[in-house]
Amino acid sequence: MTVDMVKELSSEVFKTILLVSGPALIVSMVVGLVISLFQAVTQIHEFTLTFVPKIIAVFLCLFIVFPWIATVLISFTTTIIEKIPLYVK
Repeated sequence: MTVDMVKELSSEVFKTILLVSGPALIVSMVVGLVISLFQAVTQIHEFTLTFVPKIIAVFLCLFIVFPWIATVLISFTTTIIEKIPLYVK
């Protein structure tokens, strides 16, 4: 396994991680921002108010996006398994 192969593999790993975790992180950020604005406007500073809507929104996002996430992970895993003979050389 050469240095170029390691760079290519690690690059693909990080791209896949960002691609798979991106939707949930973006939804969490948007919901957190909306709740923060709501708290700033109403001057309600309840700590639990931020967690429950974020958890629900992330769960719904993952529920909706899960088939796509599974497809991406399966194709990545298939590619890695197919390239095992190249890595062993």
